[in-house]
Amino acid sequence: MAGIVNYVKESFEELRSNVTWTSWSEAQRLTIVVAIFSILFSLAIWGVDTAFSKSLGLVYESVLGGN
Repeated sequence: MAGIVNYVKESFEELRSNVTWTSWSEAQRLTIVVAIFSILFSLAIWGVDTAFSKSLGLVYESVLGGN
């Protein structure tokens, strides 16, 4: 148990003294970039999914005879 407590203490000390944190403005800018790319990728995936869905629907319709 003492090992776990020591590990947690050392982890917090590491975070406080050795980690370089980005500035608030840089974090905001990077968050916006990630949000924009996430939206773009989700729209691209939605477009590909829609195209595959419609093309498979046409294939099934031609194979099954319009059922």
